[in-house]
Amino acid sequence: MIKDLLNDKPTKLFLIFTSFFVANALIAECIGGKLFSLEKLLGLPVHTFTLFGQTGLSYTLTAGVLLWPLEFVMTDIVNEYFGPKAVRRISYIAVGLISYAFIMFWVAMSVPADSWWKGSKADAGIPDMQNAFSSIFGQGMWIILGSLTAFLVSQIVDVTVFHKIKKRTGEKHVWLRATGSTVVSQLVDSFIVLYIAFKLGNNWSWQRVLAICLVNYSYKFVVAVVLTPVIYLMEHRIERYLGHDTAKRMKAAAMGKEHPLEEPVPGI
Repeated sequence: MIKDLLNDKPTKLFLIFTSFFVANALIAECIGGKLFSLEKLLGLPVHTFTLFGQTGLSYTLTAGVLLWPLEFVMTDIVNEYFGPKAVRRISYIAVGLISYAFIMFWVAMSVPADSWWKGSKADAGIPDMQNAFSSIFGQGMWIILGSLTAFLVSQIVDVTVFHKIKKRTGEKHVWLRATGSTVVSQLVDSFIVLYIAFKLGNNWSWQRVLAICLVNYSYKFVVAVVLTPVIYLMEHRIERYLGHDTAKRMKAAAMGKEHPLEEPVPGI
């Protein structure tokens, strides 16, 4: 039975998507504590600007934004072939495992550090490895709560918008439902994480929250548009892997419809 299950192409595809989805989300959370300058990355001069009365703004972003757009691409692909129930399931799995990871980070930070290890990198400019370790993995609880809440809510929004668009367009305009659902869900994601982590957790002003939200979202919006061809490339590769008939049946089942000439694909 296990051999048949693992040889089933739709099942193998779902396992691959789920594994990448969870790993990508966890890595994004782990590297999210680093900030980088987008202007410097692109070799451009850094210019500050004012938005909603908040001065000194620039494109300083968390390293997590390098990976989060891929998460929404994967959401759209899973939604296309497996439906909203599958997206919700892997989203819950991801949130559960990320929560587990942060608990283990806390345990690792709490166990007594060896005295030799604490000073082992002093020559490299790190006088206390315990403080360095805790600084990297010890994100504030408000940030963790904001990030996980934003992730879960934005995934649900993405699924909902995606299917509303697909019900109107059918199989046409893949770019519209993929990009449209992503740009809406990314706005929700950007606002919720900043609101919980910094408005509630650090008493930021509404002007600062909205200004930084818009800066972060403008980057995510551009990346969502740039990644649209990736959706077409992945769908092309998936159709080649599954075969046209199987892919068509899966898409119909994802929309709650049965292909007229075939048996429906069992729900995952």
